[in-house]
Amino acid sequence: MTIQDLASGCKKAAIFMAALSADVKNKALSEIVAALYNHQDIIIKANQKDLEQARGENLDPPLLKRLKFDADKIKEACQGLESLIALEDPVNDTQKALELDTGLELYKVSRPIGVIGVIFESRPDALVQIASLCLKSGNAVLLKGGSEAAGTNAVLARIISDATMAAQLPLGWLGLLETREDVADMLCLDHYIDLIIPRGSNAFVRHIMDNTVIPVLGHADGICHLYIDKFADHDMAIELAVDGKCQYVAVCNATETILVHEIVASQILPPLKAALEKQNVEIRGCKKACGLIDVKQATKEDWQTEYLDYIVSIKVAASMSEALEHINTYGSGHTDVIVTNQKERAVSFMDLADTADAFWNCSSRFSDGFRFGLGAEVGISTNKIHARGPVGLEGLMIYQWRLMGKGHKVADYAGQNARSFSHKPLGKPFQ
Repeated sequence: MTIQDLASGCKKAAIFMAALSADVKNKALSEIVAALYNHQDIIIKANQKDLEQARGENLDPPLLKRLKFDADKIKEACQGLESLIALEDPVNDTQKALELDTGLELYKVSRPIGVIGVIFESRPDALVQIASLCLKSGNAVLLKGGSEAAGTNAVLARIISDATMAAQLPLGWLGLLETREDVADMLCLDHYIDLIIPRGSNAFVRHIMDNTVIPVLGHADGICHLYIDKFADHDMAIELAVDGKCQYVAVCNATETILVHEIVASQILPPLKAALEKQNVEIRGCKKACGLIDVKQATKEDWQTEYLDYIVSIKVAASMSEALEHINTYGSGHTDVIVTNQKERAVSFMDLADTADAFWNCSSRFSDGFRFGLGAEVGISTNKIHARGPVGLEGLMIYQWRLMGKGHKVADYAGQNARSFSHKPLGKPFQ
């Protein structure tokens, strides 16, 4: 089957996906949960084979950690599916209702996007999350995971497809691409694919954008910052820095750069260094930081690097304005945090930080679709279009204008004796 055949099948399936009831979709998600548990041994065996090959190719430890899909990860994926089942159906939600005239009613109703192409890294759990979110939102999906997870992804895609066919979902709603050449072909299929979501580096996202006319919802680098303000609680600041950096280093919402106000730098940096080094974190600091603690000097490249490893860069800032300038210059627009005891400064930081997720006194690791109550996420958008931050069900929806009349003609609203529009809000959903 060619990629065009696969995309064409998705396009046909998308029409029927958009009309599925909430009960049918939730039953399909329940079938996926049961199938993942029932086929756990097959999934783990395929994943172990992928891991062995990746180790033989000297894949970096953080990437190996992402690739692993064991019993605990399967359980976690299933818990995510169960939380998704509990969410309200996002399709056909009335977002606006307006009476244009007596008997002429206009409704803005949420609808699925259609066919979504998602290119993601070597994380098998991402395949489960993305497929399930597309299912719940009534979208068809074409998936392309990292080559290191090819075996695991193939098994997961087959298990999910079989489980949803048993729940009466249309054949072909989920398609799996296997090679880089497939991705290149997919970028040309604007007649079939409505949206592409690439997850990866800024350079990769830019490559996708430059080589397709299909709309792209970019999930780029996670260069996340933690700014420790002069009014911060020191113990809290250190704990949040360690959690943001170390709780799980190989993810896009891990903290990569810590900024410290110069007034408190001499008090904060020594215990912060001790706490980070206790977790085996390598620290790279600016010139001022190196004058206060014994660490390797940071370069400009460090400020623009997503480490995904036990490495962090530290900069001493003369003011919050300087910290924000650094964040807005080197950040990726993912997640940026301020630690301060003053709400006014926190709000100002949030207003001025050019970022999808602005946090106050909490870890950058909270930037996650599941933790936000979105069920899961297809990615974290650093774009400034219809969806930004963790993209869950709402980010996979568009809308349709539905106008209901009783023989109303435009001619009656034109000319010297034109009828007037009332444009009165209606307090009822589309039915």
